[in-house]
Amino acid sequence: MISIIASDMDGTLLNDKMQISDGNLTAIKAAQTANIEFVIATGRSRHEVLPLLTGLEQIPAMITMNGAQVFNQAGESVFDVAIDKDTVRTLIDYLHAHGIYFELATNQGNYSDSKVHHIQNVADLLVNLNPDTSYKIAVALSASRLELMNINYVTDGYTKLLTDPDIKIYKLIAFSNATTPDLTPVKELCDQQSQLIVTSSSSNNIEINHVDAQKGIALAAYADSQNVPIEATMSIGDNLNDFSMIKVAGIGVAMANAVPTIKGIANYQTNANVLDGVARAIHHAQDINQQAEKM
Repeated sequence: MISIIASDMDGTLLNDKMQISDGNLTAIKAAQTANIEFVIATGRSRHEVLPLLTGLEQIPAMITMNGAQVFNQAGESVFDVAIDKDTVRTLIDYLHAHGIYFELATNQGNYSDSKVHHIQNVADLLVNLNPDTSYKIAVALSASRLELMNINYVTDGYTKLLTDPDIKIYKLIAFSNATTPDLTPVKELCDQQSQLIVTSSSSNNIEINHVDAQKGIALAAYADSQNVPIEATMSIGDNLNDFSMIKVAGIGVAMANAVPTIKGIANYQTNANVLDGVARAIHHAQDINQQAEKM
């Protein structure tokens, strides 16, 4: 029986308006009523997730920043793995030298050095995940929801973040654009560092974490903390940063809009994110549980 369902957000739980649809909300509430725990598993930080949970009566446990930080339902951090700051400094120097825009995710929020680039990259993400959305509309959505992003802006090249002992850096997100379309050299640099892992949540970015910060590792650890065997979990996702949890869960679910790699390892395929795909996956889990109860 399925006891925990972990869902990605962008391209999965969120629709093309960056919202949780009524259909998904209803299904999540039904799952919670049926004692199935719904868990968020995202590349986003908790600061970014909370404003997007409008409509949920219960704040769920969260696997955030690809597994770098995990929170229980009470909002307490139960798992935490940051990147060594010397390694972060090496990456920042490289990205600056090559004119590659990037953002940092920390224990004190997300940081950017350009509001314009931030809006552009949120718009690019929306278009990449939802091809029917025009770029003009995506920019408007990104700008209008900027206050929900909990983004901090720096002008010192991130020097304070690197020197402040109270700040932990969990993730770097590097973005491709017209001037730097190929992020392969960045990935190759990261591959030389045994403590790093590179994934992606969209075709226009790479996400750099500590090698122990993976959604699959975090899901297994959280399930164990709840005395739930990993076989009794379901995970839902669409992109490469979901690979580890799709692989490790008892049932891995790929969205219809998922990249081919995710579809290739999934046990089940659901609808697209704009067609209540998470709701269909939840209903599938409930059907499995009902069948198990009859046996």
